[in-house]
Amino acid sequence: MTPSDPPLKMQALFEAQRAAFAREPYPTWETRRDRLQRLRKLLTENERALETAIDRDFGHRPAIETQLGEIFPSLQEIKAALRDGRSWMKPRHAPVSKWFLPARGKLIPKPLGVIGIIVPWNYPVFLAVGPMVGALAAGNRVMLKLSEHTPAFSECFAQLAARYFAADEVAVVRGDADVAASFSSLPFDHLLFTGSTAVGKTVMAAAAKNLTPVTLELGGKSPTVIAPDYPLRRAVTRILAGKLLNAGQTCIAPDYVLVPRAKVESFVEEARAQAARMYPDGLASDDYCSTINERHYRRLCGYLDQAKAAGARVEPLFAGATRDDAGRRLAPALIVDPPPHLAAMQEEIFGPLLPLVAYDRVEDAVAFIARQPRPLALYWFDRNEKRVQWALRNTVAGGVSVNDTLLHIAQDALPFGGIGPSGMGHYHGRWGFDTFSKLKPVFRQAHVNAMGLFLPPYRPLARRVLELMKRF
Repeated sequence: MTPSDPPLKMQALFEAQRAAFAREPYPTWETRRDRLQRLRKLLTENERALETAIDRDFGHRPAIETQLGEIFPSLQEIKAALRDGRSWMKPRHAPVSKWFLPARGKLIPKPLGVIGIIVPWNYPVFLAVGPMVGALAAGNRVMLKLSEHTPAFSECFAQLAARYFAADEVAVVRGDADVAASFSSLPFDHLLFTGSTAVGKTVMAAAAKNLTPVTLELGGKSPTVIAPDYPLRRAVTRILAGKLLNAGQTCIAPDYVLVPRAKVESFVEEARAQAARMYPDGLASDDYCSTINERHYRRLCGYLDQAKAAGARVEPLFAGATRDDAGRRLAPALIVDPPPHLAAMQEEIFGPLLPLVAYDRVEDAVAFIARQPRPLALYWFDRNEKRVQWALRNTVAGGVSVNDTLLHIAQDALPFGGIGPSGMGHYHGRWGFDTFSKLKPVFRQAHVNAMGLFLPPYRPLARRVLELMKRF
């Protein structure tokens, strides 16, 4: 069982961080750089320990997937902040209206204070470190609430955080949903939550009591569209790469695929062949990840059972066994032309199941997406640039990758975030720095200025000048 931190301990940690921030409300770049370098050392000096802890929590997760999906992108985030953080801190020029010249305007990035980050279980390193980078670069203190579903990782990371940081710089909280509720109720200066839409509503409601601003990184059903003339094998290769990483337990994994009706059977054949190339030993492949826990494994099995009972066609992609209950491994499977009422079509799948929805015209595919809640990600496979631009104008999503999957999240120059039911706000790179800063607007009046014209008692000249200003 994961140890829980009582509310009084959380409150004490929060007050200690707030007091420390009050003593140092604008850390120098040297201080911020030191914290980022210590965060980098935490990762690079303990990669094997983090891999091992996550593997224990999942039952089995390939070490290289932890490297690809967690360690590498976390280090890239830190690298970008160390490279550019000093420039992010600088005041930014802001023009003033011509009528107020020669006054000047600027924006001063100011640290907010104490940042709360609620970390999910599926990518516990990256979804802790990624937001931390922006928060620390911006000069803040950080409190992390780690998931109770990754107890080994949580214990490991809590010990490492205590080794590399003072508790008033970075503090880790562990515990269940009740602890998360207490954590969300603390009067943070900003709260970032990554997780489900349902829990996101609860977090936002708790934060609202303190008027705490929130960034919500939620999930949803991220669609994939294959254009009629796009090479099918290439599309299938990249779709399965994005879908089967971490056995589909990725918030931006392709959730369903819209396929030209005439190519559905070819997609099934290509997907089965590609799955065999990726995992030649099927469920026994060491490169295939387990489901995080029994509850989620049974949920996914229930999706398949419901689809079969409803008469939907289920196509397993591995030869031989399709389930390994002891190892919580579920073979990837396609659900072909699923009825819309299925749970797999209503809920975020978060596993290796992939519905295929046939379409006749690309306009129909876009209309289908428009009828669904706004997704966290959209994937569009197409070589027709005009049609790609049309699709980008006529769809709404938190982020888009064209002719690939997942990779928009790995770009530190692009903001990452959802929209509507898939989230609000964004971070990564400078966008994260800005999220965890107050861009304080400053207007500096010139010594010689015309404001005296508009003081009571108002003279006729004031009205004439105002009329002239309205014309230009």
